[in-house]
Amino acid sequence: MTTASQRQTRVIPEDKICLRLILVTGKTNEFIFSPSDTAYFVAQHVFENWPQDWKAETVSSHNILKLIYQGRFLHGNVTLGALHLPLGKRTTMHLVARENLPEPASQGPRNREKTGERSCCCTVL
Repeated sequence: MTTASQRQTRVIPEDKICLRLILVTGKTNEFIFSPSDTAYFVAQHVFENWPQDWKAETVSSHNILKLIYQGRFLHGNVTLGALHLPLGKRTTMHLVARENLPEPASQGPRNREKTGERSCCCTVL
């Protein structure tokens, strides 16, 4: 088993991305991926290589594992390279168990313009 200090000194290949994943419980673990790997692949890999110290947080399927990066849920087809994550470095993301992703339509007035949705701010008497 590796300790936190051992993980800090771990050498990351220059062409790979090290993801430090944090669970809701605060437990962390690191995994190495290629820039071409997708969020879906990351979830599947983590599920198949579930760390021993995360045993209490075991989930039933990789399909419910979702990544959060910079406050946003990542959709399954986005690659790590598309996020412009630095190669040869560690990047921190949250990993949560969630059946569905929130709808992106709740992003304020800008989306309303695109969809034609209007908000009413007056009362008709």
